[in-house]
Amino acid sequence: MTEPLQHLLTESKRRDRSDILFEKRQAFDLPADLVYLDGNSLGPLTLAAKQRIEQVVSKEWGHDLIRSWNTANWIDLPVSVAEKIAPLIGAAPHQVICCDSISVNLFKLLAGALRQCLALTPVRRRIVTTVDNFPTDGYIAQGLADLLSEHDVKVDCVAETDIEQALSDDVAVLLLTEVNFRTGYRFDIQKITALAHQHNILVIWDLAHSAGVMPLSLDEWHVDFAVGCGYKYLNGGPGAPAFMYVAARHQAQFRQPLQGWMGHAKPFDFDATYQPQSGIKQSLAGTPGILSMAALDASLSVFDSVSVNQLYEKAMGLTEWFVELLEAHQLHTQFTNISPRQRAQRGAHVALAHEHAYAICQAWIADNVIADFRAPNILRVGFSPLFLRYEDVYIAVKKLHRIVTQQQYLNAEFNVKQGVT
Repeated sequence: MTEPLQHLLTESKRRDRSDILFEKRQAFDLPADLVYLDGNSLGPLTLAAKQRIEQVVSKEWGHDLIRSWNTANWIDLPVSVAEKIAPLIGAAPHQVICCDSISVNLFKLLAGALRQCLALTPVRRRIVTTVDNFPTDGYIAQGLADLLSEHDVKVDCVAETDIEQALSDDVAVLLLTEVNFRTGYRFDIQKITALAHQHNILVIWDLAHSAGVMPLSLDEWHVDFAVGCGYKYLNGGPGAPAFMYVAARHQAQFRQPLQGWMGHAKPFDFDATYQPQSGIKQSLAGTPGILSMAALDASLSVFDSVSVNQLYEKAMGLTEWFVELLEAHQLHTQFTNISPRQRAQRGAHVALAHEHAYAICQAWIADNVIADFRAPNILRVGFSPLFLRYEDVYIAVKKLHRIVTQQQYLNAEFNVKQGVT
C-alpha cells in the first residue's frame, strides 16, 4: 500500500473515533465483514426489531392471540408509530399516520387533493410531476387521471429544471420527490412549496429518500401533504408500512377515497354507512399488518437521543469522503459522478454512471460490499449514518478499485441479470 492510501485509512479511523454516532452501529444486527451501502433501499435489521418480532410472534400472537389487539394495543400502532416518525419530519402531533405503502398512500393524497381543488376551482385539472420522478409516483398519477378522464384531468411530466416555469393557475397538484432516487438530486422543499402556493397549488412531497436522514420541517415550511417510506432509512424491514402526512389546516376538508373500515369513525359498530373519523385517522383503510408495524415501531428506537441534523451531517460527511476516496484512487476517471457536488443539492447517496455498472455492482457484492444498480447505467451507493463507518467507506473504495482496475466485472457470472437489481 502506498503512503497516501495508508494515510487515508488512518484518516478514516480518526473520523470514526470522533464520530458522535459511532456507538449507534451496535444497535444493528449486521453481518461480519460486510460493508452495507444499500440502506437507502433496505435498512438493515435492528436488534430491537429482532427482539420485538420474537415477542409478537411467540407471546402476543402465539399466546395471547386476538386479545393482543387490546392487551398489546395493536389497534393503535398506526398512530403510535406515526407519532415517533413525526419529529423526524418536522411535524407536530396528529398529522401523520402509518399505514399501507407509498403507492397506496399517494393515491389517497392525490385523490383527496384533487377533490379539494376541483371543489374550489373547477378549472384546476393538471397534476405536475417530473420526468425522472420515481416511477410509481407517475404511475399512480396517471392511473388516477385515467379514472378521472371525464373531468379532463391531465398529468404533465417536466424536467427538474423546469418546475418553476410549470407552475400556473390551472395546476391543481404538484407532486415531487425531495431526493431523486437515481441521481440523488435534492429539491428545496421550502422554496418550491412557497412558489407553488403563490398559485394556490397543493403540493405533495415524496420523502422516500429523505425521512430519517434529511432535515425536514414540514410544518414550518407549510407543506400540504407528504408520503414516506418505512423500510429505507427508518430500518423497518422489507415491506414495512409507509406513512402519510396531512397538514392540520387541511384535515377538515380532506377526504381520501379508500373508505375502509379502519377509517370509520366507529369501526366496531359495523355500520353499513361510511362515516370518516375526524383528523388524520380517516386516512386509514384496511387492517394494519401487525408484524411489519411492530418491527418498524421497534426500529424507530434507534433514533432516540439523536437529532436529524446529526444524521444529516454524518451522511454528508460519508458521501463527501466517498467522493474524495474515489479521486484518490483515480476512480473518478472511470466513473461519471452524476450526483450534485454541492451538499445542499444532494441526498445521502451517490450515483456513478458506467457502461458496466450492473456487473461492477455484482462483483462488488461478491466481494462483500453491497450497493445497488439503477437502470440504465447507475451504480448507486447509499450512506446510512446510523451504522456506517468511515472505515467502511475506505474498504469499499479499495475493493471497487481492484474490481475496476482488474476488470473483474467482465466475468460472466457478474453479467447475469437478477430479478431485483
